[in-house]
Amino acid sequence: MARRCQLTGVGPVSGNSISHAHNKSKKRFLPNLQKKRIWVKELNKFVTVKVTASALRTISKNGTSEIAKLVKEKKIKAR
Repeated sequence: MARRCQLTGVGPVSGNSISHAHNKSKKRFLPNLQKKRIWVKELNKFVTVKVTASALRTISKNGTSEIAKLVKEKKIKAR
């Protein structure tokens, strides 16, 4: 599976790592992905999602309705 958030679509970005002498070398910045098993009340089951840490905070704030919507569209597998 790709390094991409299933809810927000955030993926790796590229940039430069800059040393003290201002030498630049290419670098890939990866998202802070976490694999979580979340209880979705609307579906009455657990769903395993691969999301960023910021998306997890948004889920805890706003609820799991967005996850339920994606499961119904078959974009995320429910177990």
